[in-house]
Amino acid sequence: MQPGFTRAASPPPTLSRHAVDTARLAAPLAIAQLSQMAMGVTDTILLGSLGPDALAAGGLGANLFFVVVTLLQGVLTSVSVSVSHARGANAEHRVPHIYWTGLLLSVLLSVPAFVLLSYAEPILLAFNEPATLAKNVGEYCAVLRWGTPGSLIGIGMMRAFLPAIGAARRLLWVSIGGVFINGFLNYGLIHGAYGLPKYGFLGSAAATTITVWLTAFALVAFLHLRPRYRHFVVAARPRLPLMGELFGIGWPVAITYGVESTLFLATGMMVGLLGEAPLAAHQIALNVASVAFMVPLAIGQAANVRVGYWIGAGVPVAARHAGFVAIALGVAFMMLSGLVLIVAPHAIVGLYLHLDDPANAQTIALATSLLGVAAVFQIVDGMQTVGSGCLRGLKDTRVPMLAAAFGYWGIGFPTGYVLAFHFEAGTKGLWWGLAAGLASVAALMTLRFHRMSARIVERGIEADEAAPAGARNTPHHHA
Repeated sequence: MQPGFTRAASPPPTLSRHAVDTARLAAPLAIAQLSQMAMGVTDTILLGSLGPDALAAGGLGANLFFVVVTLLQGVLTSVSVSVSHARGANAEHRVPHIYWTGLLLSVLLSVPAFVLLSYAEPILLAFNEPATLAKNVGEYCAVLRWGTPGSLIGIGMMRAFLPAIGAARRLLWVSIGGVFINGFLNYGLIHGAYGLPKYGFLGSAAATTITVWLTAFALVAFLHLRPRYRHFVVAARPRLPLMGELFGIGWPVAITYGVESTLFLATGMMVGLLGEAPLAAHQIALNVASVAFMVPLAIGQAANVRVGYWIGAGVPVAARHAGFVAIALGVAFMMLSGLVLIVAPHAIVGLYLHLDDPANAQTIALATSLLGVAAVFQIVDGMQTVGSGCLRGLKDTRVPMLAAAFGYWGIGFPTGYVLAFHFEAGTKGLWWGLAAGLASVAALMTLRFHRMSARIVERGIEADEAAPAGARNTPHHHA
């Protein structure tokens, strides 16, 4: 039996069994997410050794690359949903078609990303960025753009496909290996060490490009060479209707990612209007919250798989229980994380700034107060991302997209703006706006999952009661 899955049987798994299976599936995904963040930290540290100009260009170029790629990865979450449904329904013969169609979709999605990154310099100039910075970022993205297919295959497609077939642990080991390879290549190609050519700040872009391709090749090779998983990837023709189905499920997820990320971007820009110290405090608190967010994000991905699996198996009660157990796990982790922020805010800020330096006093005071807001902020953030994952397991993505747009921009943005600039709450006001937006989205996502899953359970009971005694639905048995 594969990690994160319990055989469909009667009666459905207990709540504790759901919790164990979800945790086993989410743990390697969380570590893989943190490994990706570690790659970004490595790039930042090594670019910083070249000076502020290289750090600014490399940091902005990398951020542009990862924002574009992350949005497109949202489309590929549909692969996880479709594979989970197929496996739950004992229709594993469909999985290779989903795999090859998903690979083709990954390549096609890389085309607009490649084109956009090719025009990084004129885009930045259109936003009145300094000409030198725009030129350097353009050169950086001209290298990084070649990594878009590898990133969408290795990080997007495989991160969706592997958990759905019970192979999430392979993501863990390949992601950790990628951190070390990226660090080695970054240092070598930036400084010309280890016999490698010296490319300066462009060496960091080359290192990231090589690393994402190596990650993609390693994961694809694993699937095709391991007998245990080879039957999932046997040669099969991609299907155009299936591609339409995958895109139809996935594009609202990409929009949802974009709606949320633009809210945080707009908030950061408004904090910048308040001064350097508030912006520095904002960045510290946001970085801390982002690290903690990787765990519920992984739980949401696990919920996506497990809810879809049990829906496909024709056991909607188990799907409903799997979803609510996942939401409870996400909230519980974020409550513990929030408790740490409340108990030790100065120790956390001390990881970023020297606490004894008087020049840092304003930033330290504000950052510690923002961590107090983040303690609340994180709980609803965890709830909304897991709730969204549960709904993806039901193939419900369009209404959640609208709910996210309403919550983030209809409630979160105006609340933060009014608190910050009309009630003079400053940066804390903007953060309370973020919390309000996340809370509203969390409530909408959880309520929708409750109603949809209850409706599916009721339909299943009605169908079972209407069926002849010998033909009543019984759960499937599968790995």
